[in-house]
Amino acid sequence: MSAKLLEHPGALCKVVRRIALEAGAITLEYFDEGGFTGADHKEDGSPVTIADRKAEEYIHRALKELLPDIPFVGEEAHGRGECLPCEGDYFWLVDALDGTRQFIAGNEEYTVNIALIHHGKPVIGVVYAPVIGELYAAHGPGTAIRWNEEAGKDKDIRVRKPVRNGLTVMVSQHGDQMDQVENYLSSYKIEKTIRRGSSLKICAIAAGKADMYPRFGKTCGWDTAAAHAVLHGAGGMVVNMTGAELTYCSKNVTNPDFVAKTPYLDADE
Repeated sequence: MSAKLLEHPGALCKVVRRIALEAGAITLEYFDEGGFTGADHKEDGSPVTIADRKAEEYIHRALKELLPDIPFVGEEAHGRGECLPCEGDYFWLVDALDGTRQFIAGNEEYTVNIALIHHGKPVIGVVYAPVIGELYAAHGPGTAIRWNEEAGKDKDIRVRKPVRNGLTVMVSQHGDQMDQVENYLSSYKIEKTIRRGSSLKICAIAAGKADMYPRFGKTCGWDTAAAHAVLHGAGGMVVNMTGAELTYCSKNVTNPDFVAKTPYLDADE
């Protein structure tokens, strides 16, 4: 494919969606509701499976065929020291299986995340949950959609205004740094909190099902970039604790603490 495809983000996003669906199908070959056995551990202690590796290999190959000159940064390749810092305007940022712990436990809440970064900003994002059969995508403001396998068609999504009863807050499935989360939320009226895995927490805000997701502790760009693009396309934002929009760099893939949220909260802050 020609680099001219970059001038047509809607068309490019559709191709990336197909790649995410194919990668998701690869992960399903290894998924078991009873749990996955045979996981390895990387140097940082985090788990990795053959499904992570096979899906990333497929995505890397497909994106290279699509746009050969755009560098690729994937979680597994980066862990092996195979991703060099990118000097160009664009790079792909990929987590082929976000939520490996959920996958190993037989939990359906894992995703395939593919994002295209341009000057530090996620301009295209696709998040696919293979077991659930849901896909989220966006390629700019006002373009966010949710697709599900059952209906087989796109539905436009947008962030909501918070309801009077209080906020719905997404939190990590594993409850990481909950003391800091609770301290952050103490100034808000909270109706309920929902625990979800992977980048589905951010997508829930984009789909108007929740209002905020504060995250403290270590995450990496491939965990958030694709869902960040979706949330941006739905009218939301992902900001650090000073209020600046999160950006992504191939030289430093670690995110700061952040909050994904609807912009309607700012009026009350």
